Amino acid sequence: MDTYSEFSKWYDEFMEDVPYDDWFEFVKKTLYDNRITNGIVCELGAGTGNFTMRLAEIGFDMIGIDNSNEMLNVALNKKDMHEPSANNPFDKVSDILYLCQDMREFELYGTVAAIVSICDSINYLLEDEDIITTFKLVNNYLDPSGLFIFDFNTIHKYRDVIGDSTIAESGEDASFIWSNYYDEESNINEYEVNFFVPVSTDQGNSENLYKKFEEYHYQRGFTLDEMKEFLKEAGLIFIDAFDSESFGEVKEDSERIFVVAKENGK
Repeated sequence: MDTYSEFSKWYDEFMEDVPYDDWFEFVKKTLYDNRITNGIVCELGAGTGNFTMRLAEIGFDMIGIDNSNEMLNVALNKKDMHEPSANNPFDKVSDILYLCQDMREFELYGTVAAIVSICDSINYLLEDEDIITTFKLVNNYLDPSGLFIFDFNTIHKYRDVIGDSTIAESGEDASFIWSNYYDEESNINEYEVNFFVPVSTDQGNSENLYKKFEEYHYQRGFTLDEMKEFLKEAGLIFIDAFDSESFGEVKEDSERIFVVAKENGK
């Protein structure tokens, strides 16, 4: 089964504990501190649009890119259902442009003020060349001195925190079992996701019937030094890095790191 095909329907329910608001405040502050308060921003790995919509609500012209049609269909439905607040004249959710593209080959109509990639989308790039290729495209599509803000999960997280562990959770409409298998040689973590959703019958789900779906996801862990080297090879300038919990200095046990980089000429 393709990644995020069936899972897309329940993704938001299972990810409801993700601290999108904290990440949004960090990204917004970083943009504002660099005098980026309007204009076009592109999100790589937009998924179901949770982060894209937040940036559109504060006035950015958003482009959301993802490689999953199913995830983007959820994002488009949210966009269609969104009702702007009368007290927020900056809301541009209805103007979001979603594109189904592989981030290693993404194309834009012109340059943008900033590119963001949140919620470990970069970790799905398993080869060095995939990351460098993506970062080169980022540099190409950024305005002069435009910002690139992204996060990634570290080797420490996959190896020492979630590696070879199993997580089970029962949601309101579905349940899942999430098993992790970490390979130290490649630094790749395999997620085996089994989720169970109610089967509708003429009498509802009175017989407690559930259908099982299975998906496999692969993510690679990185160090900050590796990311700095990838940015350098792609022509981008590394500015700073932050621990995702404290938004302070990166530590040895940081599980997720936010990186801020800048365009460096075409």
